Amino acid sequence: MSLSPGDDDRWIRCFDPRSDSGLRLVCFPHAGGSASSYYALSKALPATEVLAVQYPGRQDRRLEPCVENIPELADRIYDALGRRARAPYAFFGHSMGAVLAFEVAQRLRADGATPPVHLFASSRRAPARRREEAVYLRSDAGMVAELRRLGGTDERFLADEELLAGILQVARADYRAIETYHWTPAPPLTCPVTVLMGDSDPHTTRDEAAAWADHTTGPFDLHVFPGGHFYLDPAAAPVTDLLATTLAGTVPAGRPERSSP
Repeated sequence: MSLSPGDDDRWIRCFDPRSDSGLRLVCFPHAGGSASSYYALSKALPATEVLAVQYPGRQDRRLEPCVENIPELADRIYDALGRRARAPYAFFGHSMGAVLAFEVAQRLRADGATPPVHLFASSRRAPARRREEAVYLRSDAGMVAELRRLGGTDERFLADEELLAGILQVARADYRAIETYHWTPAPPLTCPVTVLMGDSDPHTTRDEAAAWADHTTGPFDLHVFPGGHFYLDPAAAPVTDLLATTLAGTVPAGRPERSSP
């Protein structure tokens, strides 16, 4: 799996190339999000080269149709990343991105490719924990109400009719993808999994987050921060510290003992 950002400029962004980095962190955005949401993180982790996935339909890919189902999107991301790792790498995914990170990791496992050394899943219940949701079927006003409820979208964008039209088109496609996602039972991952969540997230309970432990035979840890679905913004400093500390202690081989949530 080659994680060089030059392999497919449509899919992978690297805001701060670090050719001497011994570890890469591949980041998967949330529903409605884009690669640029990880710009600040790329600057905050000086020892790690941060790569961010750019889904179709947004920013410089706005003229491309969105992919409205998780399996196809995971397949295409996997193909874009390649099949040979030239350096150790970890995955970080927020919300829908956590499921995509997991699904890409599963494709690596099934293909016998080099797996990630760590998976960070943020603000998302475990893949096997399904809720019946259909926000993508709501009216535009209903979609806006949901975006406001979760936070994470600049209110100025929601108040601009032209910008809002683009936001809703992408958000609706992404919501359709994640809300129609069904986990397919498969052997668990073997890498360590760290789950992060906000203590008042309406989309993920502590029990649902802890269930990620069932999706790996490696060590598991759960960290709860004050905040909601987008706890990452107010908790940027402690989250960055957690990532930096965890990644600094990452070794490609071996499995430490599992930790309790």
